Amino acid sequence: MNFWQIAFISRWVTAEQLRIAVKTDTNPFGEITPEQYKEITKEDFETHVEA
Repeated sequence: MNFWQIAFISRWVTAEQLRIAVKTDTNPFGEITPEQYKEITKEDFETHVEA
């Protein structure tokens, strides 16, 4: 998680880009948990539902 935290703080990635690194059912290869996403961005992680 330290890499992603540094990347976000340094503005190498946006919160939207960081969503790609979150491990979910549809993205089992993610590197951080939804809880870590919230810790880094201070925003809740919500999955985008496609209609």
